[in-house]
This record gives sequence, C-alpha cells and structure tokens, in this order.
Amino acid sequence: MLDLQQHWPKASNPLPIVIFGAGSIVRDAHLPAYAQAGYTVQGIFDPDLEKARDLASAHGFSCYETMEEAVSQQGVLFDLATPPDAHIDILRHLPIGAAALIQKPMGSDLEGATEILRICEDRGLTAAVNFQLRFAPMMLALQDAVQRGLLGEVVDFDAWLALDTPWGLWKFLEPLPRVELSLHSIHYLDFVRALLGEPRGIHAKSIGHPDSKIAQTRTAAILDYGDRVRCALSINHNHAYGRRHQACEFRICGTKGAAFVQLGVNLDYPKGEPDILELKIGDEPWEAIKLDGAWFPEAFASRMSQLQRFATGEDDHLIGSVADAWNTMALVEAAYKSSAAKATPIERLP
Repeated sequence: MLDLQQHWPKASNPLPIVIFGAGSIVRDAHLPAYAQAGYTVQGIFDPDLEKARDLASAHGFSCYETMEEAVSQQGVLFDLATPPDAHIDILRHLPIGAAALIQKPMGSDLEGATEILRICEDRGLTAAVNFQLRFAPMMLALQDAVQRGLLGEVVDFDAWLALDTPWGLWKFLEPLPRVELSLHSIHYLDFVRALLGEPRGIHAKSIGHPDSKIAQTRTAAILDYGDRVRCALSINHNHAYGRRHQACEFRICGTKGAAFVQLGVNLDYPKGEPDILELKIGDEPWEAIKLDGAWFPEAFASRMSQLQRFATGEDDHLIGSVADAWNTMALVEAAYKSSAAKATPIERLP
C-alpha cells in the first residue's frame, strides 16, 4: 500500500482567524475544516448581520458589527469568503503586513486580479487565493506520486465531466456574464498548472444551454504544452439523463504509469459521492488509494494550514500566492478570449 501525502501538516502556532462572509461555503466548508484542524475562529463579519450573528452564536465566536471593526483586529489571519467584487475594498483596509486567504476567483476578471495583486504588494500582505482543489487529499496524494516519479513523465491529462449541476441553488449567478470557467473550471485549470506547469496557450469554447439561465454551462478546452503533453478538458453541466453515464473524472497518464481520479462532490451535488484515486505503476495492478477525507471540507483545512505555516515561519514557500493565482486568472482570461475568437475556417468546395 502506497503511503502518499494527503494532508498538509497543521500549523504549530496558528493565528486566530477573522472571517468575512457568512454564506453557505463558510457554514459547510470553512468552519468544519477549521474545527477539524483545531484552528480558532475569532470572529466574523457579513453585511447581513443576522446571518453573521446566527453563525457566531452557533459556533461561539464574535460577530463584528462593521467591516471597520473586523479589519481592526490585530495578530489574526483574515479569511475573505466573499464574492470577487468585494475583495478589493476589504484588502485595502486590512492592516499593513497582515496575512489573508482570498476566496476564488481572484476578482471577476484579470483586471480585477491585477488590482488585487497590486494592493497586496503595496500593503505587504501575505496573501493566498483559496484554490483549494490542489489541497484535496486525492490531489495531494496524486501530486506526491508524480513528484516521486512513480508515473514517469506525465504526457496526458484528461478531465471529463458530464454532470447535472443544480444551478438553481445559486440564483445570483443568473445575471453574471462569466460563470463556468470563472467559477467552476477555474479549479481544474489551477490544478493543471500545479501539476504540469504553465501552458503556452489555450484553445477553448465555453457556451450556455437552451434549458439554462446561466451564461455558460459547457466548456471544451485544450491547453498547449507543446508536442509531448496532451491536455484536454470536456465539461458539460447539463447531462440531465440520470446518474448512469454521468462522470467527474481525471485521467493522468505518464511514461511509467497512470492515475484515475473521481471528484465525488460534483456527483449528486450537494450530497456528493466518494472521491476516488487509483494508480497504475509499472507492471503492478491498479491500486485504489485509501483516502483520508474528501475535497470538502478537508482541502479547506490543508489550504489554511499551508498559509498559516508560511505566515508563522514554519513553511518557506507559499503555495497559491496571489502572484501564482494571477497566472490562473490569466489562463481563464485567455480561455474566454479564445472562446470569443473565430475558429479556423474550413475550406469548402466552390
């Protein structure tokens, strides 16, 4: 049985956490993850004070009445679980040199991401973006296997998603001009960057569906890594024909082995199914890796642990910093530009 890393080591002397935002992602992922890791939430702020007070009362931490009160806290780590258009104002008011975790995406577009990067640099913030898929147990284990050379040189990456995503759970998405790539597949693009490095370019098409009010729900993309690596993503959130042929899978092939990953949370969302990681190494049979946890909420705990350890001097490198995350935003921006561009015309008989 392979012994692969599945969790980031917890911080020895973590900073108390101040959260901005009291939505479902905080209730269902951030708070359970931080409790599991033993991290203290000091307080929370949300413009919807009733929602913030309810969470604070249920979990025994403070509710700040104003943003000014929240940002005035000293010796804490700020967790921005807020919409992308709210990040900039909060970051501008954080204490100089503070540590912060910023909910993905890093702004609504690349222009917003660039402004966020500038603010973080100007204020000396130790800031990372919450692209937490990199930190899911299955993905940490996969990255560990790749870094050990167990698969050899990775030459093929396939993401195949055929889902019936319940978009009605997020009514606020309906008026947005950018959805699928910016808010969903951005996780996969970020993980591809973590695994394969920076692509040379991207070919992409992202479109809606006649039965959906969401701007985009289907994406096809090819990332250009030259002549040795093929990387393709096929994503369909409108496969509403029952569970039998639905899928949320990655297939990663190397010169010495291969990996299969199932991202279970997206199947029968929000209930979800188990995550799966299987490895085929050399002539050995496929091995199912026993996973200790899932994307939700364990990835949120490991993401916070890595930032905490960097902020307090235990880790010497910050994974997913705002500078690194800017490159994921640039990849998303390039995908939208590619989607809007005309395809290569096909010659026709006269």
